[in-house]
This record gives sequence, C-alpha cells and structure tokens, in this order.
Amino acid sequence: MSNNNAKTGRNRLKSPKTLGVIVVVASIALIAVWLTVVRGGEDPMSNFATFTVKRGPLTISVLESGTIQPREQITLRNEVEGRTSVVSLVPDGAMVKAGDLLVELDASTLTDAIIDQEIKVQNAHAAYIDANETLAVVNNQAISDVNLAELTLRFAIQDMNQYLVGQYPNELTKATNEITLADEELKRATETLSWSKKLYEQQYISQNELMADQLAVTRSTNTLSVRENDKKLLEEFTYKRNVSQFRSDVYQAQMALERAHRKASADIVQAEASLKAKELEYKRQQDKLKKMKDQFAKTKIYAPQDGMVVYATTSGRRGPFDRREPLDIGVEVTERQDLIRLPTATLMKAAVDIHESSLQKVRVGLPAVITVDALPGKKFLGRIDSIARLPDARSMWMNPDLKIYPTEIYLEDNDSELRTGMSCAAEIIVAQYEDAVYVPVWAVLRVAGQPTVYVVKDGSYAERKVEVGLDDNRMIRIISGLDEGEVVLLTPPLEPSAVEPGYATTGAASPDATDTSDVMKQRINESLEKANGAQVGMPSPGFGDFTGRETQTPRSEARGGAEEGGPQQGQGEGGGFPDMSSEQMQKMRQRFENMSPEERQKEIEKMKQRFENMSPEEREKMRQRFQGRGRREGGGQRQGGSERPQRGERDQ
Repeated sequence: MSNNNAKTGRNRLKSPKTLGVIVVVASIALIAVWLTVVRGGEDPMSNFATFTVKRGPLTISVLESGTIQPREQITLRNEVEGRTSVVSLVPDGAMVKAGDLLVELDASTLTDAIIDQEIKVQNAHAAYIDANETLAVVNNQAISDVNLAELTLRFAIQDMNQYLVGQYPNELTKATNEITLADEELKRATETLSWSKKLYEQQYISQNELMADQLAVTRSTNTLSVRENDKKLLEEFTYKRNVSQFRSDVYQAQMALERAHRKASADIVQAEASLKAKELEYKRQQDKLKKMKDQFAKTKIYAPQDGMVVYATTSGRRGPFDRREPLDIGVEVTERQDLIRLPTATLMKAAVDIHESSLQKVRVGLPAVITVDALPGKKFLGRIDSIARLPDARSMWMNPDLKIYPTEIYLEDNDSELRTGMSCAAEIIVAQYEDAVYVPVWAVLRVAGQPTVYVVKDGSYAERKVEVGLDDNRMIRIISGLDEGEVVLLTPPLEPSAVEPGYATTGAASPDATDTSDVMKQRINESLEKANGAQVGMPSPGFGDFTGRETQTPRSEARGGAEEGGPQQGQGEGGGFPDMSSEQMQKMRQRFENMSPEERQKEIEKMKQRFENMSPEEREKMRQRFQGRGRREGGGQRQGGSERPQRGERDQ
C-alpha cells in the first residue's frame, strides 16, 4: 500500500493543486517537529509513556510450544549389540498388521559368529565329558589307595601283636627250655665224669673213655653258656628291636593311610573343580550361542500389533546436538536406539516443556487450548496430565542455565487430521476473569515492599500503593487501588535503589490471546473449576505458595519508551503530529515560505516519506484534523493526554 501511495504522491506533484496540498502537509509536519521541541520543554509529562487503566475480561495463561504425540504408543528399539546397518525397512507412515516385518538389520557378522560359537560349544562339551570321566577314575583310584593303606596298617598291627603275644613268648620259652636242657646235660655229664674218674682210678675204663667224659662235660658247659647268652640277647636286644620295628611299621602304615586319605580327597576335589570349570565353560559357551541366536532373531523386528509406522527420527523433538541420521536403508544404528513407534490409541497428547519460571503457576489438571501449525483455525481442548519432577537433562547439558520440565497435555478432542510429530502451541489457562482491572506489568513496581504505580493527573504524577493479582508477563490484574480510565506511567521515575531486585513476572500471553468460542470457554471454565476447586473468575487456589493466595509480581525495573503502551503524552492521532493553534500554524507556514527552494524540496521529501509510512486510517485522521484546524481560530490544549488513543484501541 505504501508503494501505491508513493506513486499517487508522485502523480499529484505534477499538478499545481497537488503541489499546494503537499506544501500544506509539509508545513504541518514542520510545525509538528517544532512544536514537539517547544511543547516538550513546556509539558513535564511529554517525555513519559503512559497507559490508561482498562477493565474487562482477562485471561491468565502460559504459552509454550510443543509436539503432537500419541497418548499411548509402543516403541520398538534396536536390541542388537554394537552397531549395525538397516537392510530392509517398511515405509514411514505405512499401515501394518500384527506380525508384519518392519525392520531387518544386517546379520552377516552374527551368522559367522554363530558357526564359530557352535564349534566352541562342541569342544567345551567334549572337555566336560572328559572331566566327568576323570572324576570317576580319581574316585575309584582314591578308594583303592585308601583300602590298600588300611590293609597295610591292619597287617602291621597284627604283626606287632603276633610278636608281642605269640612269637616273643615262644622264643623266650624256647630259650629257657634250652638252658634247662643244657643244664641237665651238664649235670649228667658231670656225674658221668665223676663215675668215670672213679672207674678210671680202679682201671675199669680207659683213659680215653675218661677224656671223653671230660669232653662231654666241657661241651655241656659251653652249651649252657650259649643258651644263657641267647636268652640274654633275646630279652635285651632282639625283643626291643623287634618291638620298635613293629611299632614303626604300624606308625608308617598309619601315616600312609592318612596320606592316602588326603591324596584321595585332593585328587577328588581337583577333579571335581576341573569338572565344574568345564561344566561352567560348557554352559557359558551354550549361553553365548543362545545369546547370538537371540541377537540373530532380533535383527528382524516384527509389528506387535496393528498400527501406523512412525519413525523415531521423524517424530518428537530433537536437540541441536542430535546427529542421528533419518532412518533409512543402509543407515547405521546403535544398540538401544529407538527405531519405530506404533501408536496404541487414537487419542493424542501435546508434549511441551515448561520453563522453571512458570512452574509456580502451572499444575496438573489445568486446561489448555492446543493449536496446531498444520491445522490453522482449529483449536483443541486439553488438560495437563503430568509435569516432570526434574528438569530435562539434555537441555541442562546443552545449557546449564536452562531448566525446562517436560509436560504432557492430554487432548480431550480427537481429530483424524492430527498426525504424530506436528508442531503445536499450548496455551495453558491458569485463570479467567470476566471483569478485571489490569495494566501492563512494567507499570507496577515494588517500592518498600509494596506494589506501586504512578498515576498521572493534571500534568503531574503521584505514587499510589495497589494490590495486584496474577499476571501473564504482559498484563497484571489490579485487585484494588486503581479504577478504569486512570492514567499510569509506563516508565515510573524511580531511583535504582528504590526498586527491589528480583521482582519479576512470568508467563507469555496477552489478555485477549484466548480467542475461543462460547462452547470452548464453557469447557475451559469447567476444567478450571475441577483443577482449582473454586469458582471461575476467582484467583486460582494453589498458585504461588499453594495456599490459595495470589502472588504479586510486578516488574523490578522501570522500562523506558512506549512499549506497546500507546503514544507519548502530548502527541495526537496523527502519528506524532501535535495539536497547535492557528497562530502557531501561521508562523510555521511563514518559516516554510522563507526557505530556499532546495531546503523546501528536502523538507517536502522528508514529510512525504513520513506521510507514506502512515497507515490509511492515520492519513485520513490527520487530513481531517488539520482541515478542521484551518477553519478554526486558535486551539485549546488537552489535559493529561485524555484524547490519546490507548493500546487496546490502536490494536483494534
């Protein structure tokens, strides 16, 4: 439209009448510039932005963006260890039946590994059988060794008892008997010799016979001496030696039996341990083979139920550091990576992230109006079902100062056009007021612990304490202290030390942002009644400190400029053209006529550019205003900017 106006302006310059109109408009513009400087020095309130207190419907809401997702869904993940690539894949958005093949992953490596593992299983099984037989042999050998040692000990004890009880007494008796016999033989030989001597003296026997008898006595004497020595050797040496030897044999047999028991136990334990190790190795190799076969089976993912295929890489929100490639044939995937999601119900939800500054307002059960970017003109009512107790770890990792809490909003309405992954905006309704007084949040400060505004009246301003309610980060409800139509400063003139730091408001919605039908409003009111447990239009119980009180949150710093709060005081509707008297207009016209042609042309070009930048309504108002002023004499000054259009009027 500005281009058409520019062309129209050029065409009018070609005629004298058009040139005259432009000269008048340029004169008015110059007067506006001059009067702004002059009037700015005269009016102390001309440099302040103001706002007229309004009364009407007010909606307190929190606006967040999110993604449409199924309320219930099954997520199919890659359960193959390591990295593998996709061999076949069902198209995204395809309708499948239960049991249909969805994804097939590369299994060539697993096939070779399974063959190698089967060989290891066979070897482990052979080793297990060998260890089992070895244990049986060791048990048999242990029993044999122990029995032999027990038999040897038994024989040793028997030999010792035999010697002590039988052999030694017999030998001792034999030695005693031999001594007795030798003694008797000696006595008989001695008597024989005595008779022989007598007979020899009487010469009845020869000398040889006598000598023979003498020899017999000597032989008997020697025999008796030998028999006595043998008994002495038996009692003092042979007996003691044999007893010691038998006792040693018994002790050695006992030690051999103990060694046999210990060796048998050790051999059995070692054989059992070897068998256990071989058994465990055999089972481990079997488990590995089973796992490999299970991994091989998991390379094919089948649909657990009927539904529509949704790739995990195309649904939901992805962080800026998420470098995953879109799912496709040949793409490499990792273990536990989400591949496909199958919705299990037709109902949908909106997944949004609530900033920590809004958690004080938002809670489970509050209604929300969902708008979908892809479905303009449609609105869906939902309610908050859950709010995470901890902030999103991924957002904290990317930005430690950002704390957002994943929130799920269940849609109560269903629409076949809703698709998974659609971008949406959720306006969470905190409270609705049918009749509320409100001002911009930056017009309210906390001074000395009290919410304060600065009211403009009769060209000056005055401090006034107010009671505030909820805010939506743009407008704040005034419970008491202000009336409709009063004018407040948008830039309160406070010293920095007079403002308490950290006193800010939260939210992101305008008072008229929720433009819904009567049915939608009624449903929102019913949801608010259920969530708040109070009448609609009253402060939301549980807000702030969750005790039913409203938190007062005006801004902690004054904001400069006329931020959406209407034009500055002293300016009119003509885009900054002031009110002026006929005398002032005459002076500016004379000044314009006294300019050189070059200066006049420059001023005309400036004013023309400014005129072209105006909206059609502003141009028409300015033209009517100054045409009327040309027919009047003088002009009164306005009081306190009462004729100044307010922001709501300008927005309309």
